[in-house]
Amino acid sequence: MPAHSSPISGMAEAHQAVAFQFTVTPEGIDLQLSHQALREIYLSGLRSWKKKFIRLKNSVITGVYPASPSSWLFVVIAILATMYTRSDPSMGLIAKIQEHLPVSQSMSAQCQTVLSAVLFSTLLWLSLIFTMRMCLKQLLSYHRWMFEQRGKMSNTTKVWLTLVRIFSGRQPLLYSYQGSLPNLPVPAVKDTIKRFLESVQPLKSPEEFERLTSLAAEFESSLGNRLQWYLKLKSLWASNYVSDWWEEYIYLRGRSPIMVNSNYYGMDFLYVTPTPIQAARAGNTLHAAFMYRRKLNREEIKPSRVPGTIIPLCAAQCERMFHTTRTPGEETDVVQHWQDSDYVAVYHRGRYFRLRMYSAGRLLSPREVESQVQKILDDPSPPASGEEKLGSLTAGDRIPWAKARKEYFSSGVNKRSLDCIEKAAFFVTLDDDEQGMMGDDPAASLDRYAKSLLHGKCYDRWFDKSFSVVIYKNGKNGLNAEHSWADAPVVAHLWEYVLATDSFQLGYNEEGHCKGEVDASLARPQRLSWDITPECQEQISQSLAVAQALANDVDFHVFSFRDFGKGMIKKCRISPDAFIQLALQLAYYRDKGTFCLTYEASMTRLFREGRTETVRSCSNESCAFIRALEGGEGAEVCRRLLRQASDKHQSLYRNAMTGTGIDRHLFCLYVVSKYLDVESPFLKEVLSEPWRLSTSQTPVQQVELFDLVNHPEYVSCGGGFGPVADDGYGVSYIIVGENMINFHISCKHSCPQTDSHKYGGLIKQALMDLVQLFCPDQKEPSRTDQKQTKKDL
Repeated sequence: MPAHSSPISGMAEAHQAVAFQFTVTPEGIDLQLSHQALREIYLSGLRSWKKKFIRLKNSVITGVYPASPSSWLFVVIAILATMYTRSDPSMGLIAKIQEHLPVSQSMSAQCQTVLSAVLFSTLLWLSLIFTMRMCLKQLLSYHRWMFEQRGKMSNTTKVWLTLVRIFSGRQPLLYSYQGSLPNLPVPAVKDTIKRFLESVQPLKSPEEFERLTSLAAEFESSLGNRLQWYLKLKSLWASNYVSDWWEEYIYLRGRSPIMVNSNYYGMDFLYVTPTPIQAARAGNTLHAAFMYRRKLNREEIKPSRVPGTIIPLCAAQCERMFHTTRTPGEETDVVQHWQDSDYVAVYHRGRYFRLRMYSAGRLLSPREVESQVQKILDDPSPPASGEEKLGSLTAGDRIPWAKARKEYFSSGVNKRSLDCIEKAAFFVTLDDDEQGMMGDDPAASLDRYAKSLLHGKCYDRWFDKSFSVVIYKNGKNGLNAEHSWADAPVVAHLWEYVLATDSFQLGYNEEGHCKGEVDASLARPQRLSWDITPECQEQISQSLAVAQALANDVDFHVFSFRDFGKGMIKKCRISPDAFIQLALQLAYYRDKGTFCLTYEASMTRLFREGRTETVRSCSNESCAFIRALEGGEGAEVCRRLLRQASDKHQSLYRNAMTGTGIDRHLFCLYVVSKYLDVESPFLKEVLSEPWRLSTSQTPVQQVELFDLVNHPEYVSCGGGFGPVADDGYGVSYIIVGENMINFHISCKHSCPQTDSHKYGGLIKQALMDLVQLFCPDQKEPSRTDQKQTKKDL
């Protein structure tokens, strides 16, 4: 049966009446116009045309970058001025153009000359733009600067940096650099194999390593070159030889649940909840997200760059941030993106709502959004039959969801409501639980908070949406993001902006409500209707059972390490990331008595449409250091080996960033082998090895948005992800300020060999043991501990 209309949906339908009504009477046709509805239509249309104009203007500005549209006028005037002095700067080309101009005879010779000069100037201008862009592309292909010692820049790099500044233009838009970014290079097969063998040597016995070396040599001398030829052909044709296959085969063709296995989450502030009022927090959070979207549409967000440099990063992943959904298919899923959406889809107590964020072409104020959200919270109507746990279809296996979507949601009221969710700007859950660091056991409450954001109740998130914002009953918030369309740093950039804008720009009044006035004539949020059959409800129950089994198996531990942070590590003259990676491996070695294949995510956004590359951070050098430390070697020996291991890690990370990594090349060679239907024992073995330690650092990108000196309590807790291997760990960490590192550790209860809390304790001890090598008598107090307030949570 269809859902019963709630008071909200009924009033919304009445308010959103058609623009005109007519009735036929004996006296003729009685026409009634709704001026308010016509005004809404006019203003919405005006907003749409404004967006189209801005998009067109930005396309022109980006299209001619690093030049500017006004530079065309400068070239035209310069050419005409030169001609006025009776010299021909075109060396006869203007005369040639004039001969072939298809103009009427009535046009004077002087007009024809001017028109020919303008055409020549335009061609010259376009040629100059193309030349500048190609020069910038070549300049951005230079990566030796990354391998030079800090503070010791070579003359070549100094000249290169000056040229990059000259050719980069001024005031670039978000996508200005896209046409100038180099393509990801295809490494030589022999180089990739050499680096691969070096990476697995500490993990294999001499016999196993010899066998693998033999397999690699056979692959390199036979099949490898054939597969490489196809990859080089693709790299000439495509913008990026990896990214489309990575998205399709790693993400979209996966048939297991994306909840836990693929999606990841981001948390709120650790110590502060800006307001305890759920509707108010939703008001500011949603308004801030739409402010970010407006900046994104206008390309007003500054292009991301390598930290501390002027080198731009690819912004292609930003394009699908809003109004994007992953839709299920029986063989492969598809990422669908729409150009615009003026509403969000909201879930609360088993009901789905459409919450419009615009009225008469303007974005609702935070106070108005709060008012609308409060109406949803106050709505007493019950869920329709089968509606409450409908979202579990997105949490279970993909094939049953694809079949159910085709059978039960391809027509009628169900299709309309599903379309409403999928075309929304993003998804919002108003959660009835309270979360965050609170109560008598703050450590355990953080673990529950992480699990809630990662999977919730398995039916109260829409895991297919590009991202879902969760607002808890006590005002805490967070988000869950789908992984196929973009990587974590892109979502983290949005989330940093939302958190900072919420607290430092928009703010709240003394009672904790959003600021501003409310337009009393706003249409109420609209309740979505469903007709869920018993057969569909059975499929929902099956998907929920699969999802709950997966969620219950996740063992999560989140903690803040505050004994020291980046500040002290830098005093030791060690890379903070390398330091933490060595601590993670040391902790794993102490737990298992052995080393494991370790995955650290690195980005390849120095290249067009670049995504990620793997840093195989377990190296011969890191293993040598850990063996020496655990074997009781002297501090001086251990310090030397630690520096060697850190230097090696830095080198591996830079190789990955500059396109000479290992795993994406081998992955693409494997994909080509499958297309050609040829078997490679070497590639099959390489790609089947499990990553028992999968790690990722969440970078703080917009440091200027947060003032940790005056407001140290406004620190981000970061985010995390589920375990990659059934018998392994997933570790995400964020370096906050100078004195804090937050860790998010996941594993599975079903594996008796893993325990997230035990591993967390080993990480803390490993960090302390490493710093003791450099500062045996010094312990830096945590400033955050000193200033922590209890006004939270």
